Amino acid sequence: MNHRTALLVFLVLAAGAAPALSLPTTELSGTLKKVKDNGSITLGIRESSYPLSYLDDRQQPVGYHIDVCNRIVDAVKARLKLPALKVQHQAVTSQNRIPLVSNGTVDLECGSTTNNEARQKQVAFAPTTFVTNVRMAVKKSSGITSLGQLGGKPVATTTGTTSVQLMRAHEKGKGIDFKEVYGKDHADAFLMLETDRAVAFVMDDNLLAGLIVSSKSPADYAIVGEVLNIEPIAIMLRKDDPAFKKLVDDTVISLMKSGELDKLYTRWFMSPIPPRNVSMNFPMSEQLKALLKAPSDAPAESFNKK
Repeated sequence: MNHRTALLVFLVLAAGAAPALSLPTTELSGTLKKVKDNGSITLGIRESSYPLSYLDDRQQPVGYHIDVCNRIVDAVKARLKLPALKVQHQAVTSQNRIPLVSNGTVDLECGSTTNNEARQKQVAFAPTTFVTNVRMAVKKSSGITSLGQLGGKPVATTTGTTSVQLMRAHEKGKGIDFKEVYGKDHADAFLMLETDRAVAFVMDDNLLAGLIVSSKSPADYAIVGEVLNIEPIAIMLRKDDPAFKKLVDDTVISLMKSGELDKLYTRWFMSPIPPRNVSMNFPMSEQLKALLKAPSDAPAESFNKK
């Protein structure tokens, strides 16, 4: 064997002995690295955002967005090869949900958060999985049907939401002197309406419908008034984390394309749900139907161009 042949043999053997050296490796970063290092993922849940995320009669988080987040968790388990990944739940409010995502306490916020331009400067959003109209719930006995009838009256909303700003910005709300009263969460704000501490509760129409259908006397209430805003609702995650964002987006889009998201919608909006086993009977909007065909994480401002 001459020197040239010997050298070729050596190179072939060396290549066979260490194939891993020639393969590129992808290191985990951001949320995926955090989750793998901790062996757990934390979901931010809401306690009264019917039927997106709320507590059932066993005080367990359930809802449309809980189911979507659970599908994302399954994708994380597969990506990290961690079938026993621990799933933790952290209750969040309208006030603290963005800080808790930003500071790493919550990995996925699975509630009822509007995707808008201001929030996109702080966090990222999955493709929109629900579209809501901001309106108001009243007691039918009040006779209130419009913003113009709220002058001098107490109006409830949830701390940390944008409802009051939307009322004041609306053409029919300008110059109306109503008194703002705040609930710490959606259930607390609805209780103000229920106990006559407020004449109206302004919020996303699906949340209002869920609270009404879960109340003691659903027939006493109505959702009325002008549409204050069209708002895309989506799962929220940390900003500047492209690997995790891609996994989340791919999972949500797969649910849309396969028809699974449509089935989840039917389960939570058109079928009897816990704890009272009644249906919201809340058909899918035309906006959401369009988004299932052409997924997007565009903010609310793109829905409300004039």
